[in-house]
Amino acid sequence: MPTAPTRRRDLVRAAVLGTVVVLPVVALAVAVRGESGTVVRVDHAVVRAATDLTRASDGLRTVLVVWQELFAARWLNLLLVPAVCVWAWRRHRLRERVWWAAATVAVGWLLQLVAKGIVQRTRPVIEDAVAHAPGSSFPSGHAANTTLVAVTLTLLLWPVLGRRGRVVVPLTGGVLVVLTAADRVLLGVHHPSDVVAGVLLGLAVAGASYVGWRRGPTPHGTGTGTEDEATHDAARDIPHPAPGSS
Repeated sequence: MPTAPTRRRDLVRAAVLGTVVVLPVVALAVAVRGESGTVVRVDHAVVRAATDLTRASDGLRTVLVVWQELFAARWLNLLLVPAVCVWAWRRHRLRERVWWAAATVAVGWLLQLVAKGIVQRTRPVIEDAVAHAPGSSFPSGHAANTTLVAVTLTLLLWPVLGRRGRVVVPLTGGVLVVLTAADRVLLGVHHPSDVVAGVLLGLAVAGASYVGWRRGPTPHGTGTGTEDEATHDAARDIPHPAPGSS
């Protein structure tokens, strides 16, 4: 286990990281609460142009609506995350990482709901809207949850990913986040600043949580369920030469 000074240092780093990433979210929240200024003008212009594009193609609108449903929090947070956590626990014995991942996603989900309740920004108002969504607009829950889940699951599985997996998994997660953010604006249910805030909030929660939680090296054979177990398992599978062999 990490020493007390190391633990304090990790917690301070986590707080600093979370604060630095969240500050732009707070700045955006203040800007949009006034319903005036450059941010709001850009938001309205981009949403109008995006929904015009969506309105011109029934096929695009259908894809966007399906994507909206697939990346809803009820599927990501309540189905995908538990499934991956169970697999990581049973297949790779990453018990402590699984508890961390589950707690991080739950806390992040709650925090974005709290943020929505505090800011209470109305959804974009568009004539001939292409889609509708309930609740407040800032930050985007889809963007926040997709980012949170993508980063958290990547960190959860990192010890058992190979060289190729450590490229493919983060890249795939990043693409899914970008597409989800674009989906919200193209459907006209969020302003661009909403999705930017959502992505930043997801990054802040996952990043700060991991920096504050991460464990130090675990002695071989302690069975604590950290990522070192996966490394030890892999090491045990490497054949060793017999005594006297060259």
